[in-house]
Amino acid sequence: MSLTQADARTSPGAAAHPARHGALLALRGVRLGHRGNAVLDGVDLTVEPGEVLAVVGPSGCGKSTLLRTLAGLLPPLDGVVEQDGAPVRGPGADRALVFQDDALLPWRTVRANVELPLAVGRSRGPSGEERAPRPSRASGPDGDGQGGDGQSGVPGRTGRSPVFDLSRAARRAQRRTAAQWLERVGLDGHAHKFPHQLSGGQRQRVQLARALAARPRAVLMDEPFGALDAQTRAEMQDLLVDVLAGTGATVVFVTHDVDEALFLGDRVALLGTAQVVPVPNPRDRGASYAGLRQQIINSL
Repeated sequence: MSLTQADARTSPGAAAHPARHGALLALRGVRLGHRGNAVLDGVDLTVEPGEVLAVVGPSGCGKSTLLRTLAGLLPPLDGVVEQDGAPVRGPGADRALVFQDDALLPWRTVRANVELPLAVGRSRGPSGEERAPRPSRASGPDGDGQGGDGQSGVPGRTGRSPVFDLSRAARRAQRRTAAQWLERVGLDGHAHKFPHQLSGGQRQRVQLARALAARPRAVLMDEPFGALDAQTRAEMQDLLVDVLAGTGATVVFVTHDVDEALFLGDRVALLGTAQVVPVPNPRDRGASYAGLRQQIINSL
């Protein structure tokens, strides 16, 4: 099943998007499934840098399987999954996952949950700047992490190990980054709460902050707003658009909701018909997608 971009002329109201080059993620001749049982066969699909690719299809068609394969959690039965032209052989810190179930650690505070991915990669603020640890007070005058007598690994006058001081500096940087992202998603007053003290929408905000905190290149989202009420769902869609602005992140967004796919996606991949449809004026609440919406519904 080769997922090819539909001709914009055959998509009511659609406008041709500029050609993109150099796929970030790609599935080439991929056969997907569990324990040898194929759910999707012969999948060819590319995800371009910086785009939001929405994936829709009937229940059980393999949307979540496709996402887990892109994440490296599920190896393909056949074919190749690539990132930047290199085979994907497992999960990576540059591919963040957001699920419908919030997957937050219940024994950790909101802030501590957001800090988790920062232990893997360098922390960055919402505008993309790196938050490198600053030299500590026990560091030498050259900022090399050598305290007191300037000899590596030997405590100086402070009696503290340079390694300990650098760890403290890194920890402060992580906390600053987590605080920035919690503010970005509107939860700056909830940092010390635990997941069970939050509403469903708030927990999804934490998930979003955690996913973006380490500045992954790709965010893979599996029905993240599916369990929310209509108003909260719309609010989360708008929030996602807002927090993605300026990050440069590439998003693969799996949903069963055609309206959600049309609002969020630059393109919509239809697993039922093996087409990828370009979306005119994505992320525009005032846009009318009536013709395109009906075309997609008829195809599913």
